Amino acid sequence: MTIRVFLTAFAEWGILVYFLAMQLTHLSLILRAFFSIRSYLDAVGIDRLDTAFETSHYKPITLICPVHNEEAGAVASINSLISLRYPEFQVVVVSDGSTDATLQRLVSAFKLQPSQRVVRNLLPTKEVSGIYESAYVPNLVVVDKANGGKADALNCGINLARYPLVCCMDGDSLLENDALLRIARPFMDRPDLVASGGVVRPLNGCKVTPMGIRGIFLPDSWLARFQIVEYLRAFLFARVGLASLDSMFIVSGAFGVFRKDLVVAAGGFETATIGEDFELVVRLHRYLREGKRPHHITLVPDPVCWTEVPEDFRGLGRQRNRWQRGLLETLWRHRSMCFNPKYGRIGLFSMPYFVFFEALAPIIEVGGYLMFAWALWTHSINGTFAILFLYVALLLGVLNSVVAVVLQEISGHRYQGLKAWGLLLFAAVAENFGYRQLTVWWRLKGTFDWIRGRNTWGHMKRQGLTTHPAPEEPPQA
Repeated sequence: MTIRVFLTAFAEWGILVYFLAMQLTHLSLILRAFFSIRSYLDAVGIDRLDTAFETSHYKPITLICPVHNEEAGAVASINSLISLRYPEFQVVVVSDGSTDATLQRLVSAFKLQPSQRVVRNLLPTKEVSGIYESAYVPNLVVVDKANGGKADALNCGINLARYPLVCCMDGDSLLENDALLRIARPFMDRPDLVASGGVVRPLNGCKVTPMGIRGIFLPDSWLARFQIVEYLRAFLFARVGLASLDSMFIVSGAFGVFRKDLVVAAGGFETATIGEDFELVVRLHRYLREGKRPHHITLVPDPVCWTEVPEDFRGLGRQRNRWQRGLLETLWRHRSMCFNPKYGRIGLFSMPYFVFFEALAPIIEVGGYLMFAWALWTHSINGTFAILFLYVALLLGVLNSVVAVVLQEISGHRYQGLKAWGLLLFAAVAENFGYRQLTVWWRLKGTFDWIRGRNTWGHMKRQGLTTHPAPEEPPQA
């Protein structure tokens, strides 16, 4: 068989088989997600959240919020956290070597004073230089430590955590008022639950006050609108579908609740990786499977965490490059789990899914484009077949995005009005023509950067969360 014939056969059949397998998998996840969300909403409708304050079954939570040079939005973010509805919780803010006025603004806003609180060394971290507490907000602790990265900051927060559950999040994120009640609810029903994830959505365009979000609106930037659709697609059908199959493989670092004892037993967050959230979840699966301990990790479709997303191509490209490198790094580190029946569904389904349909997708997709272009140029492939294939590929891509927007309406729509609905649907269609190809290119570049050993974090320019002055005195928790 000549090289030309082989390449033609691969272009026509190899990529076609891969594409059909990926789309059928996505279709099955969509169906699973639809019925899972409906079942969840029916259950929540019966079990009202208001009863949380009348029961002792809700476990107390420590929220850990790492911040590094977040002076623009740290006060607004912490104000929103201490105002959350939950029976009993603690907020630990870890200033990870901030060199701007982050710590000073927190000290001023919350009337913080140095504390003699002792730090338990459950997990090794960089040196802690100061701990601060407030008479105004008794459940708030602020830690000043040497810079060690987000994973190190989270480990420091775990050392100071008072309660059996820890909620890990980003410093620029805002939680909806009842988000903790919703994300912690599964821990009442399942004693073997290890972690529970929530849905993350772009904050851009929303009206933010020092007390949190006071208006949800679409951003003016089409780049941010495309990311809204992308986040909906990732969370509301991919991750909800995986969770319904008991194959949840990732909990977003922006909003996830974990059992503290198991995180400590597994070694805490890995500081030598750029994808610490993904790596921890995979390691927890591995640790518990090897110990033959039954466990579950889930995702709840309606508690929402809002986070700022890049509105410039350079920042977005760096972010997607970093995500791809973090994905590859974790999959390679735990490669022995792939297709290993010892790890059950995680080894036989979740790991192969992320390897073939996430990690290798940029290489295969770009390779497919190049193969089809070459085959058409040399007339070694049927032109009608190629055009029909691309047409079906785009159509299914649009369908996935539109379904994600529809699932957003089912799971509790946040964007009000026909105009917002229409703009989201338009974005769901338009993002398939240019934007998704750009993300593939950034992820492909991230793949080659990982192969070359690049492990830098990258910087994202933030606009900041606060739009109004902070109050003179913080509210009581």
